[in-house]
Amino acid sequence: MVKKQKSIEQGELEDLLEVCQFLNPKQKEEFICNCEIHRLKKNQMLYAEGDKPEHIMCLLRGKIKITKKGVGGRNHIVRMVRPGGYFAYRASLAGTMHSTSATAFEASDVGVFPSGLFIKLLRQNGELAFYFIKALAIDLGFSDSRQVNLTQKHIRGRLAESLLFMRNHYGLDEDGATINIYLSREDLANLSNMTTSNAIRTLSMFVSEKVITLDGRRIKIIDEDKLERISRLG
Repeated sequence: MVKKQKSIEQGELEDLLEVCQFLNPKQKEEFICNCEIHRLKKNQMLYAEGDKPEHIMCLLRGKIKITKKGVGGRNHIVRMVRPGGYFAYRASLAGTMHSTSATAFEASDVGVFPSGLFIKLLRQNGELAFYFIKALAIDLGFSDSRQVNLTQKHIRGRLAESLLFMRNHYGLDEDGATINIYLSREDLANLSNMTTSNAIRTLSMFVSEKVITLDGRRIKIIDEDKLERISRLG
C-alpha cells in the first residue's frame, strides 16, 4: 500500500515542482492544493501496464524506473526518472490505458496530481502545454536512439552505453567515479536488453579489462575513455 501524505510545506513543494514557474497564482494554488505525496518503499509499484491513467506524477526524491513487459514476460526498462521529472502523463494525453509500469528503485517521494486537473491547466496555459510538449519530444528522441542502439549494438556496446547513461542521468558519488545508483544485475540487464547472465558475464569482462570495478551493486568507472569507446563502437 502506498503511503500518502497530503500536507507539505507550500514553499518547499513550489521549489520541487518546476512547472510552478509557468502557473499564475490561482493555478499554482490549485495545483499544489491537489497534490498528494506518495511515499514509496524500494521496489514498490506506483502503477502497472493496463491501469487507467487517473493521475500524473512528479518524482520529488529518489529514483523511479519505467518498465514494459517484453517477450516471455521479461521487463524492459524504457526510462529512468530522476527528481524533478514528470511521468505517467502520456496515457492521459493519449486517452489510453498505461502502456508501462512505474516502480521505485529506492525509497522515493512522488507528487501525484489528478489527470483531469492536469488537462484543464494545459488547456488554460500555453507555456505549461509547451513544457510538456518539449518533454515528450525529448523522450521520443531518446527512445528512438535507444531503440536503434539496443537492437544493433553488440552486448558489450549495449552494457557500456547503459553504464554511461546511468552516469549521465544520476551522476557520480563524491569520489567522482562511482555511479550514484544501486542497481541489481537484473535491472542492468533489463536496461541493456540482455539476459541477466549476459550482464553478469560482461560486467566481469569489464572488470578484468580494468574498465570498471564492482562493490556489490555499486559500479565504479576507472577507464571512462575505454568505456565510451566500447559504447561508441558497439
